[in-house]
Amino acid sequence: MNDRSPNSTALQADAPLSALDGVVRLSHLGVIRAQGIDAASFLQGQLSQDFVLLKPDQARLAAYCSAKGRMLASFVGFQHSADGFLLVCSADLLATTLKRLGMFVLRAKVQLSDASADFQIWGCIGSAVHALAGNNLGVLAKRELESATMVGLHPAAGQVRALWLAPAEAPAPLGSPLAPGLWAWGEVQSGVATLSAPLVDAFVPQMLNFESVGGVNFKKGCYPGQEVVARSQFRGVIKRRAFIVHANAPLLPTQEIFHDGEPEQACGQVVQVASAQDGACVAIAVLQVTATESGNLSTSGGTLVSLMPLPYPLLEDI
Repeated sequence: MNDRSPNSTALQADAPLSALDGVVRLSHLGVIRAQGIDAASFLQGQLSQDFVLLKPDQARLAAYCSAKGRMLASFVGFQHSADGFLLVCSADLLATTLKRLGMFVLRAKVQLSDASADFQIWGCIGSAVHALAGNNLGVLAKRELESATMVGLHPAAGQVRALWLAPAEAPAPLGSPLAPGLWAWGEVQSGVATLSAPLVDAFVPQMLNFESVGGVNFKKGCYPGQEVVARSQFRGVIKRRAFIVHANAPLLPTQEIFHDGEPEQACGQVVQVASAQDGACVAIAVLQVTATESGNLSTSGGTLVSLMPLPYPLLEDI
């Protein structure tokens, strides 16, 4: 790492997060509350993960899909009260997601609401996680801390990360301030994308590797798009996957990526980005698997795109 301060918004693409600790307010996330005696069964019938068997010390990564199996939102969800659940998602698609979910409540005894104003959400990295939750907060484990809740996230470059959620009036979590750009860098390096509005209805969960990071349960009951998701896993070949990529120029979500063997036809699309050093960029991109096996990748403007290793094995490789 160079002599930039720890709160710089840019990093070298391969810089370790081990030197970074701190907390940052995550204003790009919002909260949906599902409250009522049927809340668990309602979420069970709508999302890709099992909420009926959710334990008090667990959280879930889950997808909300259309009938065609395409992702409309992604959530980190957990039980917040005896009959209430909170779903953390990208704020830019919360309103449309809430409206769509509400169409399927019917006679279920559950109330859905936008609870974003009731809570503050912070991201924690490194020693800040250990200081707040101890040394053994696992991935998608949940821990109650007085008025706050912490949920372990997938690590980035081996560095532990977590969400900290508390009532809006609660004191902020203790920890050194961390620039939002560094949190974004860690999100990309984790290889786990948070779906945002520009890419709604573009991918089945496997294209974002959700089945490999705990975002899909193939043993639970039906949910919208379940047949398509299951068929993609067990009867077909998953032809597109999420990869971490690096470019020496900025990339943008939805930007297309091309292979030099077929320059007229896009082979992938950028999903989530973060600035690296000297104007470079790291990103999560969904790419045709065959396009990653040989040849060169670039944007339509000629910016070369190189692959970086995923931090987890894909389910088909386990």
